[in-house]
Amino acid sequence: MSGLEDLYREIILDHYRNPRNRGKLEVPPSHRVEAYNPLCGDEVAVYLQVHNGVLQDIKIEGQGCSISQSSASLMSAAVKGKRLEEIEHIIKDFKSLMSIHEVGLGVSDDVSGAGHPGEAETGVGSGSGSGSGSGSGSGENVDDATSNADGGIVNYGDDYIEDTSVDLDSLGELAALQGVVRFPVRIKCAVLGWNALAQGLEEIATDAR
Repeated sequence: MSGLEDLYREIILDHYRNPRNRGKLEVPPSHRVEAYNPLCGDEVAVYLQVHNGVLQDIKIEGQGCSISQSSASLMSAAVKGKRLEEIEHIIKDFKSLMSIHEVGLGVSDDVSGAGHPGEAETGVGSGSGSGSGSGSGSGENVDDATSNADGGIVNYGDDYIEDTSVDLDSLGELAALQGVVRFPVRIKCAVLGWNALAQGLEEIATDAR
């Protein structure tokens, strides 16, 4: 098991140090969505270019902790070039992997046994303004989010759902983030870019109606 965890840690570090699809797209024709996590100061801006039901291109800007930035990089690699229907399934599977039930675009702050008092919900907004910064973030050691001597999963109360039905093989490199569920306060970091992606696709679909 330790060998698999080492592999997952290497994948996360690789995407943190060498983020995929980094940059920006012209707005319009692309659509831009911003997401932020006040707890860690994470910021992610996602640029989406959709044509004929296919996500033809995606670019990511941002800064923050290793989990938020590596997760956004892994996300961009997983969804680029895919049909929107397939992306919906990928988003659903990843959220299931994170083992939480989200309320809107944030998760419950009522964390039992861990967390930061007064933590605000993860926020998501859209717009075409300037990017939220670039670079690989805080240089934080990723070990604290992928391994823990205690192990186990902290209960999220009514907002927590443990979903063991996810096919990890189908997720590919995204499975490397499964260890985040051991640290509930880090789940917000991991889903930050995914929340922006889901919001952006919803806004694009609404504009197309």
